Amino acid sequence: MTGTTTTEHASTDATRRRWVLHVDLDQFIAAVEVLRNPDLVGKAVVVGGRGDPTERGVVSTASYEARAKGVGSGLPLRIAAKKIPDAVFLPVDKPAYDEASATVMDTLRSLGVVVEVIGWDEAFLGVETDDPRTFARTVHDAVFDATGLHCSVGIGDNKLRAKIATDFDKPQGIYQLTQDNWYEVMGERGTDELW
Repeated sequence: MTGTTTTEHASTDATRRRWVLHVDLDQFIAAVEVLRNPDLVGKAVVVGGRGDPTERGVVSTASYEARAKGVGSGLPLRIAAKKIPDAVFLPVDKPAYDEASATVMDTLRSLGVVVEVIGWDEAFLGVETDDPRTFARTVHDAVFDATGLHCSVGIGDNKLRAKIATDFDKPQGIYQLTQDNWYEVMGERGTDELW
């Protein structure tokens, strides 16, 4: 399934539209840990508590490799260790995530658009452009160049559609969901897929 495409043409005031982009950093906490320790690339990384799966605590996040084996946010660390005995368990390092998040949000603000931060790893952008896909690629590149982190970008004609669109092309994807393709994409889906 693909999102709608945008015809490329010269920018004029008459063709510029307002768009909402939802920027979601891919596996943010795990990605920060992998950046700090490149030996973790491709491994099942589980971040939670003090990083000791024998202690009581829950998973804060898991790398895509760990998610593929059934480990995700909120799962007790002990169960995560049973599912993936060879996973790398790491403690939560809030200052490191705060710093990475601040750099990302500053990068988004530097693009000259309205930025609404909604978490460590998410923000809405208010953009006026005739080509939202090209702008979304600019966002991808700017975030990666500044931090080494990847993001997914949902494009919509409102916040709800932009937020939902993000999940259709993760990781590192761009997806556009508007009134024009809403029913085609969402018509047969359950209400649990709304935000």
